[in-house]
Amino acid sequence: MQETQSPEVAVIGCGGTLSSLGTSSLDLMDYPEHGSKLSIGELLARIPEVATVASVMAVPFRSVGSTNITPADWFELRATLHRLAREQPQLKGFVIVHGTATLEETAFFLNLTLDIAQTVVLVGAQRPFSAVSSDAPMNLLGALQVAKARQSRGRGVLVVLNDEIHASRDVVKTSTLRLNTFRSAESGALGVIDADGIHFYRRVDRPHAPATDFADMPDAPALPRVDIVYSYAGADETFIEAAIAKGARGIVSAGLAPGIPTGAEKVALEAAVRSGIAVVQCSRAPSGRVAGRRYLLEHGVIPGEDFSPQKARILLALGLARTDRLDQLRAWFKQY
Repeated sequence: MQETQSPEVAVIGCGGTLSSLGTSSLDLMDYPEHGSKLSIGELLARIPEVATVASVMAVPFRSVGSTNITPADWFELRATLHRLAREQPQLKGFVIVHGTATLEETAFFLNLTLDIAQTVVLVGAQRPFSAVSSDAPMNLLGALQVAKARQSRGRGVLVVLNDEIHASRDVVKTSTLRLNTFRSAESGALGVIDADGIHFYRRVDRPHAPATDFADMPDAPALPRVDIVYSYAGADETFIEAAIAKGARGIVSAGLAPGIPTGAEKVALEAAVRSGIAVVQCSRAPSGRVAGRRYLLEHGVIPGEDFSPQKARILLALGLARTDRLDQLRAWFKQY
């Protein structure tokens, strides 16, 4: 598409469903394996309404499903955002087109590590671009509106789908196929996108980009290995010991609600703590806090607060890249 001399928003393409073409207009399921993906330039060219919302520049990055996005990609994406912010100071914001499978993890990583003032918005879709009633075009247009809006500044990295604006700290994917899959269960959306514009209703009080303890990290460190162990009736030490054998420096326990592992897991996790491995206790339940009850504090286990296990893993890995001190790691989980 024709780019202006002074773009307002950089649109970075990572792939995902939003940029996908299925085998037919009714292909809502098989496109990841049997379809194809549009480049970010091709995608923007197919949505002429983009020009009515913002002047944009297309930035190719990846063209994959988000199941193939890794922490190495996160750091490269972060470096790309930092570079563009320096080279294009007139930009008001960034939109990252991303698959929904790991969108919340990429968003939360950036929310903890970015050191730029511009608004960053991640956007995806539940139906491929080629599908009847695809949500892809409207989601992208909404993300562009949010990225360039002055009132979006200072709210951290944002996630936009289904006419809703969510904080990356709070939002999780809750449904495999429904359009309203991204929800902030305990706190609710930050705002909405309606025909008459953007409407914000709350802010996030917890620290976020660019004012975090991790914003000055180098662009490509090797994060310590942190694994998630999922509890179920009868679970034993097998997966905990496997994580340790693979060199995990941290383990996140996705325990039975309200955040309790099985008896056999508890024994193995206590042994892990004694050997110097950081353990965070979360819950496999989709909402609710794991508070600092007496057992956790006495045994050196970090309460996972209201973080999903996948987000706790990111915070623990970033924390372990900075320190092994249990008191500091515990403080970050309460702070962020």
